[in-house]
Amino acid sequence: MTGEPALLVEAPARLHFGVLDLRGDLGRRFGGIGAAVPAPSLLLEARPASGLAAQGPDAARVLAFARRFAEHHGVELPVSFRVHRAIPSHAGLGSGTQLALAVARAAAELAGLPTEVTALARAVDRGLRSGVGTWTFAHGGFVLEGGRVDHADRVAPLLARLPFPAPWRCVVAVPRGKPGLAGDQEAAAFARLPPPDAHEVERVAHLVLMQLLPALAEADLMGFGTALGEVQRITGGWFAPAQGGVFAPGETRELVERLRAWGAVGVGQSSWGPAVYGIVGDAAASRALAGRVQGALGPGGAVYEGGFSPGGARVWRGEPSVSG
Repeated sequence: MTGEPALLVEAPARLHFGVLDLRGDLGRRFGGIGAAVPAPSLLLEARPASGLAAQGPDAARVLAFARRFAEHHGVELPVSFRVHRAIPSHAGLGSGTQLALAVARAAAELAGLPTEVTALARAVDRGLRSGVGTWTFAHGGFVLEGGRVDHADRVAPLLARLPFPAPWRCVVAVPRGKPGLAGDQEAAAFARLPPPDAHEVERVAHLVLMQLLPALAEADLMGFGTALGEVQRITGGWFAPAQGGVFAPGETRELVERLRAWGAVGVGQSSWGPAVYGIVGDAAASRALAGRVQGALGPGGAVYEGGFSPGGARVWRGEPSVSG
């Protein structure tokens, strides 16, 4: 152990607002829109050590990602990692990608290797389907990515990144329920999904380009929320055969309905859920909405409230100001 300050990486959670195209008629599949929110967030500490070690929640996953990174680069990785704060796993908040990229970023910093985000993703096998989490890790804000070419081993390109208006707030609720799909289960679900109607794919692209993005650029919350709600309705239908409805059944679906009834403008399910979100125009409305959601959540659920992340992951040297 050296006397050097720890290297710290803090990464925001990722909301996935929807995919653009499951057909792939134009040569690319998936594509997606999403955003970074500052809570929940990941806080990872890394220090030079005599060997590879990890502590804290998700320690086993940290070791797996670190070994993958070391094997990719053909290096030894004598680093001790500690997870001080974790994003809930399999909740639709991008926990796996954010953890993988945080481990890769810390390892790259300590080993003097490239830290460009697509190089990090390649080293730990992330971004193989969606690039939303990779680009929110890099930049924060709202991101639009352009989908993947079949058999390509690179992250889908970033097409647009826009900041959210400062007053806008987001309430994220994670009910304690059936975990969202990930890994092999997610891949199998995608393989079973029937291709959506071409007109629906075109409708989603039209909504994103001509309503959602302009509304965000002009701070038009109502226009943004209307477009996002329609994208969620259409793309949720694409995933209904795998998840049991436009939204995951049970508490997730109920929370979506309640968030709408309680005044949230942009409401939906993040990825496979069970996390849901609602967007409102100011801090007072956000606090009030978070309180109502907290009262409606069953045992074991969690509510997070705040603005959107103006930037991506933060990396610095110092000592963590959190309890382990």
